[in-house]
Amino acid sequence: MRDITTSKEKLLKKVRKALLEKRDNPYPNLEDLPMYPPNEEMLEVLFAEEFTAVSGQFVFCEDDVQFIENLLELAEERKWHKIYCWEPKLQEILNTYEYPFFETDKDFDKAEVGFTLCEALIARNGTVLLSNGDAAGRRLSIYPPVHIVLAYTSQLVLDLKDGFKLLKEKYGNRLPSMITHVTGPSRTADIEKTLVLGAHGPKELFVFLLDGQVLL
Repeated sequence: MRDITTSKEKLLKKVRKALLEKRDNPYPNLEDLPMYPPNEEMLEVLFAEEFTAVSGQFVFCEDDVQFIENLLELAEERKWHKIYCWEPKLQEILNTYEYPFFETDKDFDKAEVGFTLCEALIARNGTVLLSNGDAAGRRLSIYPPVHIVLAYTSQLVLDLKDGFKLLKEKYGNRLPSMITHVTGPSRTADIEKTLVLGAHGPKELFVFLLDGQVLL
């Protein structure tokens, strides 16, 4: 007689059989085990390694002068002329050294670089934590083909939960309406499994890490 048992019935039969057979849990302490191995590296080093591994470009600066020197050298090399910066704290640094930038959204469709601060740097996976809590809003980190972030060593944390803790300390119960984490340049492999950078945002992401405390 021909077996007319469906595939679904066969699957359910296997599930019932497995449930009836009592076996010891092969991983009895799984929930108590740490998700990651202990970190023994400095957060600056760990972030730089993970960030560059996802095609980010990392520059460490000891002070404002070195930061401006690196920025000038990079802008000259890339021939950037339309750099947009809307955050007063960041504008103050650029104005101190007479570095030219656009402080409004005039001709924003021709923007070459969006220059912002950030909320935190997540060292574990090389991630930049951003929000729209500052004047940069939502557009400046997304629309221009190049995004440059100025961050401080005081903003380095190990894990994402530590980054959210910084946000809570800064904003309390008035959290920004947009909080996002960016891990390297925008990318997609939806088309024929070919990796394309800049599909949904900037093609390049730079982080200038300045030694010291975040701007107040």
